[in-house]
Amino acid sequence: MGHATRSRVVIEHLVERGHDVRVVASGRASAYLAERVPHVGEIWGLTMAYSDNEVRRWETVVRNLQGAVSGWPQNVREYFRIAEAFAPDAVVSDFESFAWLFGRRHGLPVISVDNIQILDRCRHDDDITAGRQADFEIARALVRWKLPGCAHYLITTFFEPPVRRRRTTLVPSLLRPEILAAVAEPGDHLLVYQTAEGNEDLPEALASTGLECRVYGFRRDLGADLRDGRIVYRPFAEEAFIDDLRTAHGVVSGGGYTLLSECVQLGVPALSVPLRGQFEQVLNARYLERLGYGAYAPHATPAAIAAFAERLPEHREALRGAPRPGNAPALAAVDAQIAAAAG
Repeated sequence: MGHATRSRVVIEHLVERGHDVRVVASGRASAYLAERVPHVGEIWGLTMAYSDNEVRRWETVVRNLQGAVSGWPQNVREYFRIAEAFAPDAVVSDFESFAWLFGRRHGLPVISVDNIQILDRCRHDDDITAGRQADFEIARALVRWKLPGCAHYLITTFFEPPVRRRRTTLVPSLLRPEILAAVAEPGDHLLVYQTAEGNEDLPEALASTGLECRVYGFRRDLGADLRDGRIVYRPFAEEAFIDDLRTAHGVVSGGGYTLLSECVQLGVPALSVPLRGQFEQVLNARYLERLGYGAYAPHATPAAIAAFAERLPEHREALRGAPRPGNAPALAAVDAQIAAAAG
């Protein structure tokens, strides 16, 4: 969904600039975009299997092979539908292979706009990859394979490692307009965005803080808030989530780039507990910690949460100096690359 919220910003900008745009997306991203932008076609996309807060690689392979049986014919139909009705000048892909393939097959320039290419196209110090070198090399190889040979790679990021490959530009985060419009008013609660799998001890760890904790994702069967002492389990609703985020004392989440970048924008410290087996999240978490914007922990233990809570004032002070240029620089870079492609 992080890809979808970022793509929405780019798509709305391109439409406002007068471009004729066609969109393809899979899963929940397709429904999200269809409610907000025109001309959305649904395709089948790759998925990841998770269990116990860890990416299950073999199960991921099996699930995607099974999905491909019905998914590929659907994608082929969508491919020819677009090819017959639309003659684009360029393709913009947010780590999406179908759009990349369409562009390459039609000899079109493909512009990559995402955060994940930072794994392969930048250099990272040893302390960022320490203890996870094998995971890093696997992740970097997969990223390099996913969208090779693009005309240019625009990488959205709140940290700036050195670029190591040509045709690569780092740009500030692309944020949904609701986040840019939100006004930070730090309160006394923790916002927690974690699943139950692999986090069975999380309620005990949260209770030990003595703070009110508003928890999303842990109880997916809810239709309304459920309070257990100072822990409030909440069903996901975008407006309520953003309100809880802008007023949070701190955030406990995974290592997904989108939420961490929103925390940086709103000046809310985050404790990042990445999914095991997904090095991109570890990378985000370790850079977050290096900048002083929050902390990284392999597990959401009582000790990790207590240490984070103790350092919240320090993290909040570091966040005061975080750059917040909005979407204009990244969108200007998109415009420049499209102009170059058209020329």
